Amino acid sequence: MLTVDEDNAYKLAQQLGVELLRRGWTVTCAESCTGGGIAHGITAVAGSSQWFNAGFVTYSNSAKVQLLGIDATLLAEHGAVSEAVVRAMARGAARAAAAEVAVAVSGIAGPDGGSADKPVGTVWLAWFAPTGMVARRCQFEGDREQVRQRAIVVGLAGLVAHVTGGDTV
Repeated sequence: MLTVDEDNAYKLAQQLGVELLRRGWTVTCAESCTGGGIAHGITAVAGSSQWFNAGFVTYSNSAKVQLLGIDATLLAEHGAVSEAVVRAMARGAARAAAAEVAVAVSGIAGPDGGSADKPVGTVWLAWFAPTGMVARRCQFEGDREQVRQRAIVVGLAGLVAHVTGGDTV
């Protein structure tokens, strides 16, 4: 049986697919703290290969540099969990996958790793599309799995909103 968040993720991914097919666009994702959860949600939808061809799990900083072309200086200056880095991740993923639309996520799911400036539950997301790019900082409550699930649902909801021109979550 699906949990509420998994059910929401599936419905959002279905809606995303309809909207992308309508526009003839493809989507990619660059994920850190969600570990491929957004890609998993997308590929749970039958026929998603028509609008999703690649995703990137870039958990380490070196993977962000190597796979997405993130400048190591940017990571050193801002940290992986930052607006600047998720914006660069979204651009890098879109370029690497030749996709029109991208989502990027980086955060501190816990239970360790937080700081005063970036406590556990801090997650940055960025959404990129031909219409522009937006980024958002979220502060999620809960344990590691709850933080990850919430980030996945917000990431998918933001993709739908960004593609349709609605308010990004």
